[in-house]
Amino acid sequence: MTSVSIQPGIEYAHTRERLATGSLVESLRANPPAGVRFRTDAEMEETLEAILRGHDPASDLHVFGYGSLMWNPAMDASHASVAHVRGWHRSFCLRSLIGRGSPQAPGAMLGLDRGGACRGLLFRIDAAKVQAELRLLWRREMFPGAYDARWIPASTEAGAFRALAFVVNRRHERYIGRHPAPDVAHLIRTGHGTLGSSRAYFDSTLGMLETLGIRDAGMERLRAAVLASDRAAPLA
Repeated sequence: MTSVSIQPGIEYAHTRERLATGSLVESLRANPPAGVRFRTDAEMEETLEAILRGHDPASDLHVFGYGSLMWNPAMDASHASVAHVRGWHRSFCLRSLIGRGSPQAPGAMLGLDRGGACRGLLFRIDAAKVQAELRLLWRREMFPGAYDARWIPASTEAGAFRALAFVVNRRHERYIGRHPAPDVAHLIRTGHGTLGSSRAYFDSTLGMLETLGIRDAGMERLRAAVLASDRAAPLA
């Protein structure tokens, strides 16, 4: 089984602390961009309860990570391994106005979109920690409203597992899954928000995929578009 060592770093600890205290959610709610709607506490609780109804509380829970969860999981997982899912693919399909983007400098973020296949990391959360860890994950992934939580099958060298994944809501107003690669590359190159730049997020994801030995054709096409844009129009 291709296992991955989970070694928390400074960014991991900082993200986890902000999620645990609620300061990340509070800061976003304090100054929302025009036209951006966040899920309410009641909506967050409703979606979490819906997912937990499909989970045996005596069992460990698996979470599939395909973007920043791979290189900054900020969750207390007891194990991580390379996994493969079918019917979904990794895609920079969300326009970002918070976090890694802003209304003045919108960026692009990853989502798990329909079709194709994806390799990422499968994290195992011990049964006793599931509720507490999912509440932190909900503040991170479900609060902005562009993702839906759902159960999907994931395969590792050890076998098949039922995994929780955060998939993109194609009906969301920030969905850009059909935009041309050069347009998405521009957002990646220029997007910047309170959590940093879209380019740093993009590069960190590519770096983690390379570390894991995962080649993603869609990411490679986007890398080529970003580099072509770098050459054609260097940023000041």
